[in-house]
Amino acid sequence: MGTAAGGGALRLPGLHGYAVEFSPYWPGRVACAAAQYYGIAGCGTLAVLEQNEAGIVLLRSFDWNDGLFDVTWSENNEHVLITSSGDGALQIWDTAKTKGPLQVYKEHTQEAYSVDWSQTRGEQLVVSGSWDQTAKLWDPAVGKSLCTFKGHEGVIYSTIWSPHIPGCFASASGDQTLRVWDVKAPGVKLVIPAHQAEILSCDWCKYDENLLVTGAVDCSLKGWDLRNIRQPVFILLGHTYAIRRVKFSPFHATLLASCSYDFTVRFWDFSKPNPLLETVEHHTEFTCGLDLSLHNRGQVRAGMNLLFTCLL
Repeated sequence: MGTAAGGGALRLPGLHGYAVEFSPYWPGRVACAAAQYYGIAGCGTLAVLEQNEAGIVLLRSFDWNDGLFDVTWSENNEHVLITSSGDGALQIWDTAKTKGPLQVYKEHTQEAYSVDWSQTRGEQLVVSGSWDQTAKLWDPAVGKSLCTFKGHEGVIYSTIWSPHIPGCFASASGDQTLRVWDVKAPGVKLVIPAHQAEILSCDWCKYDENLLVTGAVDCSLKGWDLRNIRQPVFILLGHTYAIRRVKFSPFHATLLASCSYDFTVRFWDFSKPNPLLETVEHHTEFTCGLDLSLHNRGQVRAGMNLLFTCLL
């Protein structure tokens, strides 16, 4: 069980947070994927939290026999989530039920490190990325993957659907590339040698279908225009250790947030001469998960070892 740690935090003893995602349906509700022992050994927990007048409370938790590394909400059912885990599996959970999972899909041969549910209307597709260097396409109603995407030469750390283009997703990898894929085409659509270091995260701008951002072990964030990939359109420097996750704002076209192994969350506006807006140092361990609320401007969840914090 979680214990309250002030109005903006909830401690989950023995767990290390890897990913957080706001519910697209419930303001203040967030899902957290966590693991014991930094994900190296032990079990995992999916925690569903909610902020109310009393602070952050634990609504529901589900355990899995391996660490959980990512989580995504269903786009057609307010109670359903999918997690990815260290045993290469995806789990479907129903938060209206006390036990789970409802289904388990296990095809990846190494850690499933990333999972994302498409936000495009008319599609019910999920993409996963794995340390086995593949991305897989899933329909949650079908018991096996629809397609496997090969081409990366390193671990896939991040997979993210385009919010604009149906059937299009991006992947970020330890092979130092950002790749863009089309589920209707057999091979990779675009390969961007984005960093000279492992890329741990990527995200798509909510206001520009051609703009993506990457965060890497070299401590930099880079913006990429898919129409001209020879040079980044912006480079943001300030983190002192690897950037673990980056997210564009759902409300502002040039605003984004990043979290890092330097224990900080940083807010940026890449349109400004001095792009670093704020550095938040609430955490005392690696900050691995980050999300921005679709409902409340300025509300952020960040997940870290032993603590999930709301930064207001």
